[in-house]
Amino acid sequence: MSPLRAYVAEPSPQNAISPDAALHRLLQGNARYAANQLDAKDFSSGRAARAKAQYPVAAILSCADSRVAPELVFDQGPGDLFVIRVAGNYLSGESLASLEYAVGVLKTPLIMVLGHTECGAIKAAINEIKHPAPLPGHIWDIVDAVRPGIAKTVEAGGDDMLTKAVGTNVDYNVSRIASAQPVVSEAVAHGSVKVVGAVYELTSGRVLLRQPA
Repeated sequence: MSPLRAYVAEPSPQNAISPDAALHRLLQGNARYAANQLDAKDFSSGRAARAKAQYPVAAILSCADSRVAPELVFDQGPGDLFVIRVAGNYLSGESLASLEYAVGVLKTPLIMVLGHTECGAIKAAINEIKHPAPLPGHIWDIVDAVRPGIAKTVEAGGDDMLTKAVGTNVDYNVSRIASAQPVVSEAVAHGSVKVVGAVYELTSGRVLLRQPA
């Protein structure tokens, strides 16, 4: 190593930031997206470096809905987000393992559960709770996984049930992730990771944070 090299600090990876800084970055990106003022991106730039390592600033547990694309919604590029997508954005064993990898290995400082308005998986679960009936194929698996997060909301009744259920499903899965032992819960306790919930509005393009219970 040259003498000069010893005095030149290596650049820190982009995810060597606080959870709050990571969240701020996402919300700023979403504001650009909602305003249709996306940053220009050179997708070939950094491709060789990304082949060697990844440093995502956030892990997103998102619905698989085709209208919800986290990299676009938050105006981020390749390597910026570690995204797990499943209809109903619910936590499974496989998705938890992926989130543990993001936190424990990739050192991702933020986890977000991202629901969205007019979610078809939530609609199906509401209908099944209110009017139990056989469902085709493996769709039942999704409804069965979503049910615990929305059952009390459906039973309470009232107006705008779908909107409320989308939110409570997000809250339920945020709680499950934040308390998941040992990897995520320990990182949360140490303050190196934050778990937040949010809902994407299809009509406006805005992401609205859920308030902690």
